[in-house]
Amino acid sequence: QVQLVESGGGLVQAGESLRLSCAATGSASSINVMDWYRQAPGKQRELVATITSGFWTNYSDSVKGRFTISRDNVKNVLYLQMNSLKPEDTAVYYCKALVYGRVYWGQGTQVTVSS
Repeated sequence: QVQLVESGGGLVQAGESLRLSCAATGSASSINVMDWYRQAPGKQRELVATITSGFWTNYSDSVKGRFTISRDNVKNVLYLQMNSLKPEDTAVYYCKALVYGRVYWGQGTQVTVSS
């Protein structure tokens, strides 16, 4: 079992930055792939960024060059540094963990970017 708790969301103006965190507890040392997803009102949940236990990363085209995903495997924390935020980044952001083929989700944290 893995529990995921996101934090760091909030209300910012366009162009500003935020850093999201996702703390993993339970069998966190067994986590392989971790992702950040987001879901805007009326839209499907979309993949934002991925990081493996070996620190390979991948980003959606919409955030490439602005967002950075990272993880601390000692503290079992996943991060998403979001720079140059745009109003279209407004969404609930979720972290996801894959552990031996089982998927775990956090509860989400709201990010709102005003123009």
